[in-house]
Amino acid sequence: MADFWQGAEGLPIYGFLIRASIVYVYIFVLIKVIGQRSMTTMHPIDFLFGVIIGDVVGEPLSDGELPLSGPLSAAALIGGIHLFLSYIALKLPRFRRVIEDEPIILVEKGRILHDQMAKSKVTVESLLMDLRLNSASDLNEVDYAVLESNGQISVIKKTPYDALTPDDMGQKPLEKGYPTVLVQDGRYIKANIDKVVTIDWVNKQIENYGFKNVKDVFLMTMDETGAIYLSEKGTGSSS
Repeated sequence: MADFWQGAEGLPIYGFLIRASIVYVYIFVLIKVIGQRSMTTMHPIDFLFGVIIGDVVGEPLSDGELPLSGPLSAAALIGGIHLFLSYIALKLPRFRRVIEDEPIILVEKGRILHDQMAKSKVTVESLLMDLRLNSASDLNEVDYAVLESNGQISVIKKTPYDALTPDDMGQKPLEKGYPTVLVQDGRYIKANIDKVVTIDWVNKQIENYGFKNVKDVFLMTMDETGAIYLSEKGTGSSS
């Protein structure tokens, strides 16, 4: 009966079932001891902990000849190290900056920071998706967008769009619709342009905003009301 613990060749199915139940309860208790942070915010140290724990306790679940005591002991040690590092990071800000990424500003005062986007390896598509998830589909309404240390993007809207709503002012909200990307990273998005405007129209708008060439434009979008958002490549200025 103790074969499920010590390991044996040809371990029966019930032995694997017992092992799986023990590992599940054990990992659940271990996570509860370490704290909720590991489940709610995925910092690099939390990700590393999850990968190592999964690898350590996964072996005896697939190989019945391996004893269960060793992996569980190793998991306890890894959990202890993780808890210790988390405690040190809580007490020492300098150490916390080593194991946890600093927030990165992607949009500042409505300007997309091209260099920061490249540094954090965030694509325009990912940024626009996260803005939509934060109810900020119009880039003209965004004051700040920050890539947090847990990988999520938080959004702060400009005061006119954040403080008051059309309902607050007794006005009917304006339907802006879904913004269309016309230029991205200095290149025309011809498939989108052909649906709403022409390349000549896009070039004229680029000139009106003071840019000499489409290659100077990092991102240009237009919503269904005709409102344009335009961000310069490199310096991050916007209009």
